[in-house]
Amino acid sequence: MMHAVASITAVVFYLTAAVYQGLFLLHRGHSRPVRTRFLILSTVAVIAHGISAIGPIYTSHGIDLGFFRALSLSFWFICFFGVLNNLRRPLETPLALLFPLASASIIVTFALQGPDTRLPSLSGGVLTHIVLSILAYSTLSLCALQAFVLALQERALKQRHVNGILSALPPLMTMEGILFELLWVGFLLLTAAIATGVLYIDNLFAQHLVHKTVFSLIAWLIFAGLLWGHRKLGWRGYTAVRWTLAGFTALALAYFGTKLVLELILHRVN
Repeated sequence: MMHAVASITAVVFYLTAAVYQGLFLLHRGHSRPVRTRFLILSTVAVIAHGISAIGPIYTSHGIDLGFFRALSLSFWFICFFGVLNNLRRPLETPLALLFPLASASIIVTFALQGPDTRLPSLSGGVLTHIVLSILAYSTLSLCALQAFVLALQERALKQRHVNGILSALPPLMTMEGILFELLWVGFLLLTAAIATGVLYIDNLFAQHLVHKTVFSLIAWLIFAGLLWGHRKLGWRGYTAVRWTLAGFTALALAYFGTKLVLELILHRVN
C-alpha cells in the first residue's frame, strides 16, 4: 500500500513540476517560474519515487532487479542526480523534459510484471558493482539528454532562430560546461563499475554477462576518447554531441538491451 501511494505521489509531483516549468517554456508571456517552487515539487517527487523504486527491490525471497524494477530505479537515480545538480546549475528545462519519462517508468513498473528475477543473495562486492553501474548509467543518461538539448540549441543559434523553449536555456558555453562536468562524473563511475565487475563477478559466460561487458567496454572507450579529444583537441559542439550519444547508445545496449532480450524475450534470469 505504501509503495502504491508513493508511486502515485511521485507521478503527480513529477507531472506538476513539468507542467509548471512547461507553461513558461511554451508561453513566454507566462511569468517566470519561481525556482524554489520547482525545487520543492521536484524534491517531493524524487523522495516519493525513491520509496516506490527501492522498497519493492528487497523481498522476502531475495533481491528483485528485473527489467521494469531496474528501469524505474535508473530513472530515480537520474532524477535524483539531476535535482541535486540543479542546486548549482539551472537545469529546470532538461528536468521538465525528463520528469514525464520518469513518470512513465513508474506507471509501467507498477502496471506490468516481468519474469521472476529475484536473486537469493548478493555479496558486498557484487552489490557495489550493481550500484556503481546504475549510478554510471544514470549520470550518462543525463549527459545524453544534455547533449540532445545542446544540439538543438546550437542548431538554433546557427540559424539565428532562437525562440520558445530554447530561448529559456542557459548560454551555450554554460550548457557545454554542464555536459563535460557530467561526462567526467559518469566516466569515473563507469570506470569504477567495470573495475568492480572484473574483481567480483565470476564466469561471465555462465551468467549471460558477456554482452554487457563488451558493450560497456565500447561505451568506456567512446567516453574516454571524447574526454581526451575535448582536453587535447578542443572537441566541442556537434562533435561532443555525437560522441556522447554514441557512448550512451552502447551503454544502453549494455544494460537494458541485453536485459530486455534475456528477460522479456528469452525469459532467462541474469
